[in-house]
Amino acid sequence: MTSDADRPLLEATGLVVRFGSVRALESVGLTVRAGEVQALLGENGAGKSTLIKCLSGVVKPSAGRIVLDGRPIEPDSPHDAERLGIATVFQEVGLIPHLSVAENICLGREPGRRFFRGLIDWKAVRSRARQAMGRLGLGGLDVERELGTCSVAVQQMVAIARALDVRARVLILDEPTSSLDRGECVKLLEVIRQLRSQGLGIVFISHFLDQVEAIADRVTILRDGVLVGTFEAKSLPRSKLISLMVGREFEAAAARDASDSGSIEAGALLSLRGFGRSGMLEGVDMDVGPGEVVGLAGLLGSGRSETARLVFGADVATRGRMTFRGKAARFTTPRQAIASGIGMLPENRKEQGIFPSLSVVENLVVSLRARDGAFAGLSLRAQVSLAEEFVRLLGIKTPDVHARISGLSGGNQQKVLLARWFATRPVLLILDEPTRGIDIAAKADVLRAVERLRAEGTAVLFISSELEEVTRSCGRVVVLRDRRSVARLEGSEITEQAVLAAVAQTT
Repeated sequence: MTSDADRPLLEATGLVVRFGSVRALESVGLTVRAGEVQALLGENGAGKSTLIKCLSGVVKPSAGRIVLDGRPIEPDSPHDAERLGIATVFQEVGLIPHLSVAENICLGREPGRRFFRGLIDWKAVRSRARQAMGRLGLGGLDVERELGTCSVAVQQMVAIARALDVRARVLILDEPTSSLDRGECVKLLEVIRQLRSQGLGIVFISHFLDQVEAIADRVTILRDGVLVGTFEAKSLPRSKLISLMVGREFEAAAARDASDSGSIEAGALLSLRGFGRSGMLEGVDMDVGPGEVVGLAGLLGSGRSETARLVFGADVATRGRMTFRGKAARFTTPRQAIASGIGMLPENRKEQGIFPSLSVVENLVVSLRARDGAFAGLSLRAQVSLAEEFVRLLGIKTPDVHARISGLSGGNQQKVLLARWFATRPVLLILDEPTRGIDIAAKADVLRAVERLRAEGTAVLFISSELEEVTRSCGRVVVLRDRRSVARLEGSEITEQAVLAAVAQTT
């Protein structure tokens, strides 16, 4: 007989979601008990976001069912899911900074005055807000304070308090610690423990394995839209957890500590020591020499892209030191980095890379504009000639250089972005997931282009989730875990097994 403690509070079974020919979820399930923290893990594209969107009413599955407290439900919006008892705090909290804490907590469901229909009872709003914050141990916070003046950690707590204001039975937290520093994370995890003790069922999505190990009662793992399984957290070693996430077994192996940097720094083009930003990157130690391809490896959320953005000036570092070309450097804008000889191919080419309404030639020469201003005498004819040269060099398939880049395949768009940086002749090129979403032939072309850059003396910082690409393309690999560098591999040490072992290593 099943006891009340073991009876599921939330049970999703057989969920199927497809977007065209893409399988997002295939017969996936999740069971959450009252008074437990259920971690939901998986690499990028595993199906985590789609699953929580099904539970929160954003996406309607084509098959399967969701049962809450013994009753089948079909939420058709986040508001409907909240009404039923499932509240979700997404990674982007979506609050309004110019309103007060209390207004944000009660927004859209403000209590009215009893005898004055249509008027808000502000005393009741403040009382409800204090009550919600009190459940998080923050009853002393001034709920009339403007939210935008609060720290990121407090804003995250307010988002959780808003979810609790609807008397949720199930609370879904999507990467709640992604913008918090170590001390703030400790406080949030303590809040989650308090909520667990109050009988809530909590789904905790995170890329930080230390936090999962600290807070989770059970762990559910997805991979490629399929349920791998649900496991008791205390009996699941980190090495096994990672094997289940990435789909391959590995044996533990020793990796050189990241702080053991030898004499590399003296001849380094780029050198980082304790480099990071509060709430974003704890600290990275790394050297990149001229004509060298250095890989950044680690699970999604380990700090790879964050390191790239800080080096390039897309975000500003607040700790540690960085030297470039032998001098102290800290770029506050990408324009400064470009002017110094650094280029960057971003992870998301559609949102951060291409200008879809512009032509191939216009997309290609835009970095020259950033570096040289008004093209410094480069005529339209010269721009076209330059674009045609790179179209031939990289085998870009396009009707002509005047065609819109949005009409090209993903692989050819990526080659145009590579050509953009080839044209500036950077001394350091940062490549963040350069082969994501492109076909096999285009991948091979991109990797050959990386080797051509290296042979010509350009240093490359190479970031990829494909460990095979990292081990094949890089002469040195820095492994990141939980937003800090934890190991350095060189030469024959660079194997998929060694990278995974460094990721799985516990401190």
